[in-house]
Amino acid sequence: MDEQRVSHSPGLREWLGLLVVLGPVLLVAMDGSVLFLAMPKVAEALSPTADQALWILDVYGFAVGSLLIAFGNIGDRYGRLKLLMTGAAVFGVGSAGAAFAPGPELLIAFRALMGVAGATLLPSALAVLSELFTDPRRRAQAIGIFAATFAAGFAIGPVVGGQLLSRFWWGSVFLINLPVVLLFLVLAPVLLREVRATRSGRIDVLSVLLSAAGILLTVYAIKHAAVEGLAGAPVATGSVGIVTLGWFTRRQFRLEYPLIDFRLFRDRVFTIAAITGLLPLAAWSAVAYLGGIYLQSVLGLPVLDAALVALPGAAVLTLTCIVTPALVARIGTRAALITCHFFIAAGLLLLLPTSVSGGIGWYMASTVIAGIGYGISFSVVADTAVAAVPAERAGSAAAIAETSNEIGNALGIALLGSLAALIFRLQGPDLAGTLNETLQMPGLAPAVIGDAKAAFVTGLHASAIVAGILHGALGAFALRRTPTTFLSTSAVGKEPLARDADEESSVR
Repeated sequence: MDEQRVSHSPGLREWLGLLVVLGPVLLVAMDGSVLFLAMPKVAEALSPTADQALWILDVYGFAVGSLLIAFGNIGDRYGRLKLLMTGAAVFGVGSAGAAFAPGPELLIAFRALMGVAGATLLPSALAVLSELFTDPRRRAQAIGIFAATFAAGFAIGPVVGGQLLSRFWWGSVFLINLPVVLLFLVLAPVLLREVRATRSGRIDVLSVLLSAAGILLTVYAIKHAAVEGLAGAPVATGSVGIVTLGWFTRRQFRLEYPLIDFRLFRDRVFTIAAITGLLPLAAWSAVAYLGGIYLQSVLGLPVLDAALVALPGAAVLTLTCIVTPALVARIGTRAALITCHFFIAAGLLLLLPTSVSGGIGWYMASTVIAGIGYGISFSVVADTAVAAVPAERAGSAAAIAETSNEIGNALGIALLGSLAALIFRLQGPDLAGTLNETLQMPGLAPAVIGDAKAAFVTGLHASAIVAGILHGALGAFALRRTPTTFLSTSAVGKEPLARDADEESSVR
């Protein structure tokens, strides 16, 4: 017995390998949010239009989300470590290009390249990590650290960006990636092993193209409609995007090896888990982005002070990610899943007292209360999704959970950010498409500046209300519709999820 326990205990090489893997994971998560406080500086330097500013922020998330499952399949066939090394190198090239981009078009292009590389890193890193730790209990601990690191990266991204911008130019938020990438490329071949899956199946290239094209065309239409109104071009583009997504969905039901197994959504708990992966990140990313503009451009805080204001919420979110597994063990996954949505809804509604003249305290209270909900949701989604389906479909469930996170991060800025942009266009002074563009115009009267700031705050409130209502509704739905016998599962062999009888029949 003792010999078996010793043989399964990870040594120094395994823990060093974990640290090496966590480097790219932290970068992929951080780069989804590092620009939230940097956008005023980017806007000042590059003068992007309203829709270009939104693309700079969320093209990265859309690239990651639309390609995550495809690159997971590619890694299974050609080798996870090889794909991980290639992705890290491309991520470094994209980071360097973004740091020195002379205009918004090239910055968008390099952010997209970083997103493509990021899509190679997440599934491959997790697969390599699972191979590194052979003992199930240690593997569960390592995966827990992986999940906490990913969530912490999202949380600390704005804070890190703010700290860098207080000392350096805006491109520094990308250059910090290079030392981590170089260290990974040196150490990974020494500490990590190659991983390949033995399962059959092929990658449906048409599905990859349809999903990416459908998402990008639809979001492009939403952005342009928010900024320019319902003109012919946005409506036509959006229609093509929706038709493309419909084609993609129908195709998945006909494929033997679908890119996304939509049949999993017949399970009620899995559906709630997938939406929980998407909606909290959508709310968090939108509010963090709009909040960064609010603190700097409306209240006039220096970027370092804005980063410090965001710090308590980031700390609470990260701490909650760490303690959530122990919390779930005490109160159960169902209670945690329901609680997270109500905490997020309450936190979002605390933004409503913010105004042009003040609201730092309300903003900090909002991020702290919502941060508890965000931390719980980030920690339980993958485990809940995997527990809700049969073991042979766990891989597909985990891939959908990861994809919902990334798509949620991008959709939050695209949809809720576009809502705020629409309200600014309708209620603002109609001089420019964004608050930052308006404030940069010379000779503005104080009344015009006040109107522009008030319109932006109204857009922030509208986004918070919409996200808060959606979270409250999802929490109420989970309260009513998830089975009271709902249990979690993990790699160390807990009991599987218990379902109601009607759920069992629907899965069959």
